[in-house]
Order: sequence, then C-alpha cells, then structure tokens
Amino acid sequence: MGSTQTEHSHGIQSPGLRDLGGLSSAESGFAEALITSRQNISPKRLVEPGPNPEEQVRLYRAAAAAPDHGLLVPWRFVIVPPERRSALANTFALALIDRDPGASLEQIEAAREKAYRAPLLMLVVAKLGDCEPAIPALERMVSVGCAVQNMLLSAHSMAYGSSLTSGQAMRSPRMRKLFELKEGEEAVCFINVGTVSKRKVGRVHPEPSSFVSQL
Repeated sequence: MGSTQTEHSHGIQSPGLRDLGGLSSAESGFAEALITSRQNISPKRLVEPGPNPEEQVRLYRAAAAAPDHGLLVPWRFVIVPPERRSALANTFALALIDRDPGASLEQIEAAREKAYRAPLLMLVVAKLGDCEPAIPALERMVSVGCAVQNMLLSAHSMAYGSSLTSGQAMRSPRMRKLFELKEGEEAVCFINVGTVSKRKVGRVHPEPSSFVSQL
C-alpha cells in the first residue's frame, strides 16, 4: 500500500545536488506538496494495514533528522503493540474515574475504546529534565515537535494517514506508571498512523500575512 508512493518519492534523485545538500526543483516541489497536503486524520478513520517494520524504521529515521541543539535527542517514542492495548485501555478508564468518580459506563467505555484505534499507536515522550549542555526546555520541546512533524510527513509520503491525540489522561500518574516515565520526562501526545478509510475536505491554511511581521 505504502510502497507505490514511496517509490515515486524516492524516484526523484539528483546525486550532484544532494552531495551539496541541495534539492532539485522537482524534489522541492514534491516537498512543498507533501507539507501542504498533509491532513490530521481522526484515529477512528485509520485502519489496517499500518506501516510494516521497514516503513516504521523510516518514520524513526525521519524523526532523527529533526533539529537538535546540543544533540540531546530530547524525545523518545513508545509503541503500544496490539497485546498491550488492553493495558492502555484500562489506564484510560481508570484515569477518567480518578478525575470524575461519577463517570457513566458509556463515558468509561468511550475512554477505553481510544486505546484500540489506529494500527500504529505510540506515545511521544519529551525529555525536559536537567541536561548537559543546558539547553532550555522550551527549545527542546521545539525539537520534539520537529521530530513528530517529520514522522507525520514521512507517513504521509508513504500514503498513510496520521494524527496526534492527547487529553487529560496524559497528566495521569497512571499513565506515567504504565509507560515508566522517568523524572523530567513528560507524556506529550499519541501518534496514530494507518490506512485512511475516509478522507475529509482539506482545511484552509492561514495566510502568511496573518502571522508574519517585520521587526
């Protein structure tokens, strides 16, 4: 499923320019189209098949190319395999009950169901504790965001859909325990990747003039 798009994108080669760190006009155009056409797809619409092991490695290599001041690698990703989805479902449910002891059975079941969406599901963990060199936590969060965006774009290039999901459960002690988060680590969001069962109309992007100014 993902191979056709992948072969197409990798068919644009210009060794001379690549040696100089540049891109051909065709590659540049593909990159712009890839970035501007990516959509956030609801996990409910992400079905099998998901990325195979080789394609998953490509996602992680894309993350590794993110800007990283100090070469700290201030991110890590924890995959939730099928056999561990029930543990995550229980964590979602108990985290909800902790916040709202009066939650209905329907609300609890809805919380549990979130753990079973998307073929590839992983938690994004940001490393924001003390480090050397002492790169500010905010700057490290920018690196984390870039790593995540690289993965989303890589998935898009392979014709998969993707999305980010979060919620109040991210701050639950139960979530920290399940994913064995260490001091200084924070659960940021989940990345969901899979085949798109139904696409939505693309959103209108804001005009650059609305967010760019001059000093």
